[in-house]
Amino acid sequence: FPVYEHFLFTRDTSFLKNKAYPMMKGSAEFVLGFLVESPDGYLVTNPSHSPENTFSDTRTGEKSQLTYAATIDIEIINALFDNCIEAATILKTDKEFVSKLKEAKKRLPPVKINSKGVIQEWINDYDEPEPGHRHMSHLLGLHPLAQFTPETPELYKAAEATLERRLSFGGGHIGWSRAWMVNFFARFQNGDKAYNNLMALLSKSTLNNLFDNCPPFQIDGNFGGTAGIAEMLLQSHNNIIRLLPALPKAWPDGEVKGLCARGGFEVSMKWENNKLALAKIYSKKGGISELVYNTNTQKISLKAGETIELKF
Repeated sequence: FPVYEHFLFTRDTSFLKNKAYPMMKGSAEFVLGFLVESPDGYLVTNPSHSPENTFSDTRTGEKSQLTYAATIDIEIINALFDNCIEAATILKTDKEFVSKLKEAKKRLPPVKINSKGVIQEWINDYDEPEPGHRHMSHLLGLHPLAQFTPETPELYKAAEATLERRLSFGGGHIGWSRAWMVNFFARFQNGDKAYNNLMALLSKSTLNNLFDNCPPFQIDGNFGGTAGIAEMLLQSHNNIIRLLPALPKAWPDGEVKGLCARGGFEVSMKWENNKLALAKIYSKKGGISELVYNTNTQKISLKAGETIELKF
């Protein structure tokens, strides 16, 4: 994902053509060769697991980590194939390869909502020996990907229920996992819960030198915490730029400059009394996007080097 994310933020087509797309295409070719047909006709990864977590087969009572087509795999493959299709379209290349990816995508198993109303972590609705497990890999589609959004309300609601269930059983209690909570709640546009988890990350899982303490030190918590702060203030995916989507009450007044948004945009904002007062959007490459603040939506179309200033 990082190489295509770099392109999405910079819109550097030279980088896309010469570095990102060849890497992505190679990865997609590997996946196409790795996928096998499941008994129910899906194309699946096999073997597969949901990192470090264990399930219990309701039919046999047997515990295992290995299965096929764990949900995280399907989310990753959908993102990889979508990115390759989009990149090839931009570069006007590989029509036959794009067709293969589209056909394979149709045969991937869907992301499911299980009997508990949460995102199903494995190919079947297995029991969870550890419902408060620190990993929430099946929520990769919420963050850092953007497959569960307000525009996909059923999956978005199920993802929120997934998070709340994990936390109710004690999940999210260590450094990097706590940082992930900040980003999750930012995606749910819940600024106060994102803030509370950020404070817990700093007070319980941060050493005096500011290293994240899992324990031991893990850089994930540092990167995740700073990413979470940015997500609270600005989100940009699926051609939508959300301004102050998860501003907590604890930050009633503030200003931020130079936050980067996908599409080659740079955003600066000022807010007062928990309300956006001013936003400046600068376009590095020129482009079109949709700006969203609370219930206000506005289409923008900027030329390269152009800035617009919006007052609220």
